[in-house]
Amino acid sequence: MKYTLRQLEIFVAISRAGSVSRACDQLALSQSAASTALIELEKQFDIQLFDRVGKSLRINEAGQQLLPKAVELLDRAREIERMLQGQQGYGNLKIGATLTVGNYLVTLLVAKFLQQYPQSHIQLQVQNTRTIVEQIANHTLDLGMIEGECNHPDIAVAPWIADELVIFAAPTHPLAQVAQTGKTIHKSDLLLQPWIVREKGSGTRETFDRAFKQDYSRLNITLELEHTEAIKRAVESGLGIGCISRLALKDAFRRGSLVPIENHSLQFHRNFYFLWHRQKYQTGGIRQFLAFCQAFTQGATRSDLIDIPAIA
Repeated sequence: MKYTLRQLEIFVAISRAGSVSRACDQLALSQSAASTALIELEKQFDIQLFDRVGKSLRINEAGQQLLPKAVELLDRAREIERMLQGQQGYGNLKIGATLTVGNYLVTLLVAKFLQQYPQSHIQLQVQNTRTIVEQIANHTLDLGMIEGECNHPDIAVAPWIADELVIFAAPTHPLAQVAQTGKTIHKSDLLLQPWIVREKGSGTRETFDRAFKQDYSRLNITLELEHTEAIKRAVESGLGIGCISRLALKDAFRRGSLVPIENHSLQFHRNFYFLWHRQKYQTGGIRQFLAFCQAFTQGATRSDLIDIPAIA
């Protein structure tokens, strides 16, 4: 066999990092050693895997074809190594989750998974939907868990659990006081209010924009924030009304620090989804974590109805 696993490991690291220097930081290698390994791999097969653009490397079509196969081979090799060494657990998992899913559900799931399989190791990144999709497509993440939609041709999508956005306000807000009387809150009432919403590229913003599609130009969006907790604080302060997942508002509604503003004419239903690259090898760790998540949420019809016990 003309190539080595180390050569493939260096190729994958450079593909993900976009430069030899950044890949070397991850692999604890010198730049000369990494460059030599890549050059030897290309010379052995008379193939070019990257286009050289200044000091950066851009993976080309040949490299794109090799990348998923190299990642799969390395994943299988690591599983074999763990088996031969008699190691327990499921090794290293790289998981990406969007903010609502990550902050209010996946962090708990990861903690409970590691309690059950303490010799496993999980790297969890919390980003918006657009970023998670890009990282799955680039083989940077093993698994994604998102609240938005994904139509990338290279990514497999599996529904997980239903979720719903809800409009909310501070209890002293005029609309909250109207809602408490049982009167209907009309869409026209909502269009008059200042809104505090998530940023473009997030699944929450995508669902919000779709619900108000016919009247979007009339919305008074005064503040866009990247984090749901920041939106909650801003709404509590009386800056306007917001719209995020019921899951993220569960505790605030229970405490009474925020209150729901129901409007049944707007469609805020969506799903949480699992994502993985179609050519991604499903390691035992990935399969087990997926099954663990499904078992944890089994029986709940919506995300905010999941029975979430305290972590022991």
